[in-house]
Amino acid sequence: MPPNLTGSLAGIKVIDISRVLAGPSCTQILADHGAEVIKVEPPVGDDTRKWGPPFADGAASYYMGVNRNKRAIVLDLSVPAGREVLLDMLADADVLVENFKTGTMERWGLDFDEVLSQRFPRLVHCRITGFGADGPLGGLPGYDAVVQAMSGLMSINGAPEGGATRIGVPIVDMATGLNATLGIAMALFERSRSGRGQFIETALYDVAISLLHPQGANWFMSGKPQRLLGNGHPNIVPYDKFPTRTVDIFIGVGNDGQFCALAKALGLDDVAADPRYATNAARGANRPALRETLLQALALHDGEALCEQLARSGVPAGPVRDVGTALSHPHTLHREMAVELDGYRGTGVPVKMSRTPGSVRMRPPRFGEHNREVLGELGYSEERIAALIDQHIVVDKQ
Repeated sequence: MPPNLTGSLAGIKVIDISRVLAGPSCTQILADHGAEVIKVEPPVGDDTRKWGPPFADGAASYYMGVNRNKRAIVLDLSVPAGREVLLDMLADADVLVENFKTGTMERWGLDFDEVLSQRFPRLVHCRITGFGADGPLGGLPGYDAVVQAMSGLMSINGAPEGGATRIGVPIVDMATGLNATLGIAMALFERSRSGRGQFIETALYDVAISLLHPQGANWFMSGKPQRLLGNGHPNIVPYDKFPTRTVDIFIGVGNDGQFCALAKALGLDDVAADPRYATNAARGANRPALRETLLQALALHDGEALCEQLARSGVPAGPVRDVGTALSHPHTLHREMAVELDGYRGTGVPVKMSRTPGSVRMRPPRFGEHNREVLGELGYSEERIAALIDQHIVVDKQ
């Protein structure tokens, strides 16, 4: 039986036939907030089950990171009998999420306009693509790092000596998942008024372009390309990483008052009074000289202590921590952003809701773990389920 669900999306049923990252991250967010999510994997399994090491419970950490709170079945959608099972699953579903290559669903007879919307008028169908279905790049496959390169994101990340650099997390995939989640939530809200579902397309390329801030806004106004600044900010100074006597820290000065507080903490009252640094525009024009002055002063300080002093005086500052240190930090634990359940460990739910909080209820599913359970809920007999398994339409083991 479906788990006893709570959360703001309790009562919403999602069929997730997506793979890899953007789609599964979207449906994990929906599941964290109470939606019933059934993950449909192909007979070879989601690609990310093998994206390791490390491995645990038969799957790589990559898979485990975006597939909790879901039940899973393994279904061959490339054959008509498999697609008939999918249609049965959609009979009482609210949302379908997929990221097949453009034209695949249509070739399978699952076109939204001609088939799905006619058969299931309340269905919200979310498709995640690389570049969209049309235009000069329409239909091409999209991968996070490639889209980072093509969209301009890579060109603004990195230091002059190293050149353009991929952002260290799959930011385009994750942001696309977030946009898809938002689109689904908006479509469900609109459905509550109209009673009708709709088709949503979220393209990695579109999302990557939307992330170009402030560099995109700068280019629209000035027409000048962004030069590489390492950890520096194109519009705000000082907003950068600095070494101290003990650790590297990041200081983010957003206004002139914060700069004066920084200068005071470093014993640089004369710098605060210097007209070359009186405004953000002036500091930007004199960035190299200011940085050299700050480097000399910061070399005398303990970074951790200085960051606490600066933060408490209103200057955003923090030590540069590695992933393990950040995930183990007392504040991370206090915010419930590191969770454990049945041997599963992962990040927590970032959206905190007062009446209908999200939660981590189920570890990521094993391969085909809920085949019989889900099919039984469709009213399939044991004989029919056994026949589907014998014909390899439903797959129990890899």
